Amino acid sequence: MAVALSAISATPVRVTGIRQNRPNHGLAPQHIAAVMAVAGTCDAECTGLSPGSGEITFTPQRVRRTDLLIKTGTAGSIPLVIQAWLPAALICGGSIRVSGGTEVAWSPTIDYLDRVFAPVLRRAGVSLEVEVLERGYYPEGGGMARVRVDASHPRPIAIPEEESCGLVSCSVGLPSHVAERQAASARELLEAREGLSCTAEIDSRGRGASVGSSITVWKGAKGGIALGRRGLPAEEVGRAAACALMEECGRPGVVDAHLADQLLIYLACYGGEYTTHTLSMHAKTACWLLESFGYPVRCRENEVLELSA
Repeated sequence: MAVALSAISATPVRVTGIRQNRPNHGLAPQHIAAVMAVAGTCDAECTGLSPGSGEITFTPQRVRRTDLLIKTGTAGSIPLVIQAWLPAALICGGSIRVSGGTEVAWSPTIDYLDRVFAPVLRRAGVSLEVEVLERGYYPEGGGMARVRVDASHPRPIAIPEEESCGLVSCSVGLPSHVAERQAASARELLEAREGLSCTAEIDSRGRGASVGSSITVWKGAKGGIALGRRGLPAEEVGRAAACALMEECGRPGVVDAHLADQLLIYLACYGGEYTTHTLSMHAKTACWLLESFGYPVRCRENEVLELSA
C-alpha cells in the first residue's frame, strides 16, 4: 500500500524495518514482485529490492498505461501482487499477468478477489476483468492469472445490495471428485444451518505445475475460504470454508473483516462508506498510512464499525 500510494500521489517513499518482527526478516519474493508491479505502472526507480532486504526506496514517475508480466518465482500470492498493482493501474488502465500461487495460505484466493472484492469496485464503475489461466498451489506454484482494467475514476464505494450466495471449488492434479466433494459438503452445511442455496462452480484441472485444492464461498460482500492438504478429507475442506462464511455472516457489518481492510485505499481515494465488525491490525496500519499520505478515513464504532471517507 505504501508504494501504491507513492505512485498515485507522485510522492517518493522510503520503507524501513520491513518484517523485522517476523522469523524470516525482510522482503520475500512475493513482496518484491508486488513492488515491481507498482513500479511498472509509473517507471519508478527502486532500491533495496532483494530477498531479505529490510529497507526499500521507491521514486515514482508519472503513471501510464502498461501491460505487465510479473513472475514471483515461487508460490507467492498472485492476489496480493494484483492488489498492490491495482490502485495505480486504475489511473490510466492496463493489464497484468502474474505467475505464482492463485490459492495459498495467509492470502485471499484468486476467486475471493474476483467474486467478493472485485464486485464492489465494479459497482463503483470500474471495468475489471480477472482470468485464471493456471491454478497454482504451494510449494510449486505454477499458477497464472491475468487482470485487465480500464482507466477509471470510481464512484464512492457502496456495497452491492444483492446477497447472492455462491462458491468455486477447485483442484489441480487430483481426481475430479475432490473438488466436487468440497462443493457438496459446503453447500449441504450452508443450506442446513443458514437456509442458503449456493450456486456451485467446479474447476477441476487434471494437470498443472502443482497439486492442491481450494474452495471459496461467499454471500454478498462476505466470504470464506479453505485450502486442501494431504490427509485432510475434501468434505472437511468444504465445511471449513462454509464455517468461515457463516461466522462472518453471524457478525455485524456488510463486509467481512478482510474485505474491510482491502477496500480502505479505494474508500480513502474515492469516498463512500461501509460497515464491518472488527478493525484488524492490518486495517489499523492502513488507516495510519493513508492519513500519512493525506487520505484520511473516518472510523466510528457503535454496535457496528463504520468506515467512511
